[in-house]
Amino acid sequence: MTPRIDLIGIVTSDLAASLEFYRRLGVEIPPGAEKEPHVEAVLPGGLRMAWDTLETIASFDPEGAAAGAGGRGIGLAFRCDGPADVDGQYRELVAAGYRGHKEPWDAFWGQRYAVVLDPDGNAVDLFAPLSAGG
Repeated sequence: MTPRIDLIGIVTSDLAASLEFYRRLGVEIPPGAEKEPHVEAVLPGGLRMAWDTLETIASFDPEGAAAGAGGRGIGLAFRCDGPADVDGQYRELVAAGYRGHKEPWDAFWGQRYAVVLDPDGNAVDLFAPLSAGG
């Protein structure tokens, strides 16, 4: 059997802030999840996202927790409804206090693209095809 991606894991130093950020991107996270040490959400199509606090990671991987949140090197990309939506999502996140990393631009590979940072400094890409067929 060929392995397939099933879960994207985020280690966070501030679970509530991380969950709020991803809720703003449309991830359906149960209310009250901020009180849990481990949180999971199923995305459309069945892929799962999970968040763990540094303390949770330290309970089974002290060396991994010592690297700190953001040190595990994740990258996430969220497809938006169109180029204008990339711009709007970026503006909304930056206005909410999140750090913009790269303002929206038309990438040479045919997409409108922008990058924001989640509360742990992980890059989150926002993109949409520039043409209707993309």
